[in-house]
Amino acid sequence: MKTRMLVGWLAGVIAIGAGTQVEAQAPFPNKPLRIIVPWPPGGVVDVVARIVGERLAQGFGQPVIVDNKPGATGFIGTDLAARATPDGYTMVLASASTHAISPNVFRKVPYDSVRDFASVSQLTSAPTILVVPPALAAGTVAELVAFARAKPGALNYASFGNGSSAHLTAELFRLTTGTEMVHVPYKGAAPALTDLMGGHVSLFFDSIPSSLPHVRSGRLKALAVTGAKRAPAAPDIPAAAETFPGFEVTVWQGLQVPVATPRAVLMRLNAEVLRVMAMAEVRDRLVNLGADPVASTPEAFSAHVARERSKWADVVKRAGIALAD
Repeated sequence: MKTRMLVGWLAGVIAIGAGTQVEAQAPFPNKPLRIIVPWPPGGVVDVVARIVGERLAQGFGQPVIVDNKPGATGFIGTDLAARATPDGYTMVLASASTHAISPNVFRKVPYDSVRDFASVSQLTSAPTILVVPPALAAGTVAELVAFARAKPGALNYASFGNGSSAHLTAELFRLTTGTEMVHVPYKGAAPALTDLMGGHVSLFFDSIPSSLPHVRSGRLKALAVTGAKRAPAAPDIPAAAETFPGFEVTVWQGLQVPVATPRAVLMRLNAEVLRVMAMAEVRDRLVNLGADPVASTPEAFSAHVARERSKWADVVKRAGIALAD
């Protein structure tokens, strides 16, 4: 009797263990995923997440929910992602703003953009565009620099806020070219463009989709794009690096997860992202946003984030930009 009871008990233990093992080895993913976007709906970052998320959902056979968590210069959504359960079901749309620029211009950042995240893959890289009013006596970036050197402080540049990517790009341009210009911050790109077209400011480093229609209509002049090479969306506009080698600024996006996410899950996510990024339809939609599609290994994207954070730390220090609270 005791022997039968012991055998029955052992069988139960084995069955429970087997059930637990099967549950633990359930294929990933087996429930909906989400991509946290630390910005409001409708912007370029949000659109990138939705383009990629739509195709990820089809490949995984699970919904991929784009979860907009805007506020505090992207800090709210990014910090929420850093603190999420590290199981691969929560990703964040990391960007140059949240991971490379803001950590260098704010004193208090609730996450560490290098230490607290593991990368899945970079998704996009996009140059900005240097635009000026038609009346400005400079038709090339070389002529603009010559003018600025001849009249230090005579030119002013717009940005969409202190510590913004437009602000830091202009400061890097100023440091690279040895010029002096006056910063005029605005509360967004729209009012900056309005004043630029009105001739109230001299130049602006803007996104290509935002400014290119005004360039095509003749309301603005485009002197250069800020990538290392010409942009597919505007191949007729030279890169500033053609005149000033080494000058390069891109805004970028990529997917990351909390740092403790298991390696096997991370690589499963990476494999599916690479599959999506190879789709012609996805690449065409991203190019139409003014972005170059990028697919990378987790290690390559993590290294890129670290380099970018270090690069902008150097610019902030050299330019003497005061940190914000």
